[in-house]
Amino acid sequence: MKALRIILTQSSANYKKEETVKNKMTYPLPPFSTVIGALHNACGYKTYHPMDISVQGRYESMNIKPYTDYCFLNSVNDDRGILVKMRNPAFLSTAFEKVAVARKKQGNSFRKGTTIDVINESLLNEYRDLKDLSDEIAEFDKERIKPLIKRIKDRKGKLTNKKKQYDKNSPEANLIAKRIGEMNLLKNSAEERYLDFKINKYDLPYSRFANIVTSLSYYEILNNIELVLHIRSDEETLLDIKKNIYNLKSIGRSEDYVNIEEVCLVTLLPTYEDGEIISEYSAYIDYDLIKDETILLRTRKGTEANGTKYYLNKNYVLDNSKRVFEKKKVIYASEYSAEEARDNLFFDITEDRKYIVNFN
Repeated sequence: MKALRIILTQSSANYKKEETVKNKMTYPLPPFSTVIGALHNACGYKTYHPMDISVQGRYESMNIKPYTDYCFLNSVNDDRGILVKMRNPAFLSTAFEKVAVARKKQGNSFRKGTTIDVINESLLNEYRDLKDLSDEIAEFDKERIKPLIKRIKDRKGKLTNKKKQYDKNSPEANLIAKRIGEMNLLKNSAEERYLDFKINKYDLPYSRFANIVTSLSYYEILNNIELVLHIRSDEETLLDIKKNIYNLKSIGRSEDYVNIEEVCLVTLLPTYEDGEIISEYSAYIDYDLIKDETILLRTRKGTEANGTKYYLNKNYVLDNSKRVFEKKKVIYASEYSAEEARDNLFFDITEDRKYIVNFN
């Protein structure tokens, strides 16, 4: 069987567990979906290319790294967090300018200048002018627009009742209908002019402001990682991956850069003539292969040992725009051994290395 073997290293990485938030814990190796997504991105694929993955490797150490987590609030608040102005309001990103910072958890006011640290006086004045304009617009709506609309509706109601006194096609009914039409035009014109002013002079400029709150969060970081990936797919896809492998910039976070050490097409074997192979690497192993003892878990002294069970994502389908992942039940283990192939279990033998390859 033909497969693609990729050996790569990373100085550090976090393969985030989906359910962790404040402390972003990491898997010991990248999940299948992470590897598949990275390969698809490297090849520029827009649709899923079926492939099976074997993931094994090792890391030197793990540490916990603190970082500041920035969270945008859903609405602009006058009393909390950091007031910022977005450079591009269509995207919540790092492209913003700080305006002022609230000193306390409550009781602050950017508008009034209560317990805040001003960072950009000009932008703060712009924010305050918009808040003043908002009050003026609300007052204008209350004192002018709403009474005008009410008068028009009352007048239209009276004209409609009066129209019922005349024959449908009479000159009097037609004249009243014309008057009602003119009043509709007046109402629509007043509402459109008001909304146009409000949107362009207040809503759009104000939408560029936002609140950010910060919190201290943590990443688990693996250090000095070596990964051995085996890819099984159709020949065209394997050649695509090999050709584009140096487009693979990271696995895990965007800053978790990779160094490609080796990429080659290999022939996998169903048996190893010299008997049992003990893997040098930790790996994700199909749970059923361990359950039926096709793969044996053991320590260096040969005593049985346990691994860690995971349900890992592989590929997904869209169900009502939601991703539904296919899950793989695996055991993460080291110092495991096997003697012969079965189902998705094969061997990759080189002059100096012997790999147990378990596709998932």
